[in-house]
Amino acid sequence: EIENRCVNIIANLWHAPEAESFTGTSTIGSSEACMLAGLAMKFAWRKRAKANGLDLTAHQPNIVISAGYQVCWEKFCVYWDIDMHVVPMDDDHMSLNVDHVLDYVDDYTIGIVGIMGITYTGQYDDLARLNAIVERYNRTTKFPVYIHVDAASGGFYTPFIEPELKWDFRLNNVISINASGHKYGLVYPGVGWVIWRDQQYLPKELVFKVSYLGGELPTMAINFSHSASQLIGQYYNFIRFGFDGYREIQEKTHDVARYLAKSLTKLGGFSLINDGHELPLICYELTADSDREWTLYDLSDRLLMKG
Repeated sequence: EIENRCVNIIANLWHAPEAESFTGTSTIGSSEACMLAGLAMKFAWRKRAKANGLDLTAHQPNIVISAGYQVCWEKFCVYWDIDMHVVPMDDDHMSLNVDHVLDYVDDYTIGIVGIMGITYTGQYDDLARLNAIVERYNRTTKFPVYIHVDAASGGFYTPFIEPELKWDFRLNNVISINASGHKYGLVYPGVGWVIWRDQQYLPKELVFKVSYLGGELPTMAINFSHSASQLIGQYYNFIRFGFDGYREIQEKTHDVARYLAKSLTKLGGFSLINDGHELPLICYELTADSDREWTLYDLSDRLLMKG
């Protein structure tokens, strides 16, 4: 019951359409949530491809993602025999290069992963533009592709800091989203969440019915036995803080990040890659004309001196 309440709260936060029958589950973290979302895309693609006469043995299915992916996606591809079509990042594109994303899509693409908060830079993929590109592509093919959003960090941050930013289920080709409850969800490790905008995007083969305790309950998570303490912590935070409470906490985090970025700029010698305007993460490098012999190990050494 507590898990279902959390799923409903999160689906509402991410603007799941009321006309559609969303579904979701808790996991032990975003990695498991990504695995489930990836499996759902693979099974759904296989069903669509078979119905349209595609030779499933001709090529290995693939997934399209930017080079800023978290390692769980590499694990997913290895575990379930998926090719990873990686869209390169460069100085001009520190997130998914949506202008070239279709260069990596073919009939064997099970889905495209957009990232709300790249681990290395804290930047967001432009999901509104990606959705528009996917929408046009799907009108021209028998093998449509859909978007999964890896919002491990942004899922519980962006809705409170940039509520007008469209990255979630307001985009019609976004079919699933995952987030980490033990990051900006403010819960102790480990808990994650994955939500599908409609039950049709979660193949029935991935939902199992168990009756170990008398009543028949559906389960879709990879891990079966795990502690319920994280679910209770998540539900407590939702009720304790509410939307306004989460917004206040995340705004303070945002303000601290922006302050640090401005202070770093004043020092000189550094070029900011992310100034905290998206995720509250400061990413910087030495300026091109700097002659300092300085690395992150030096910074770590000085920080250790302060405890």
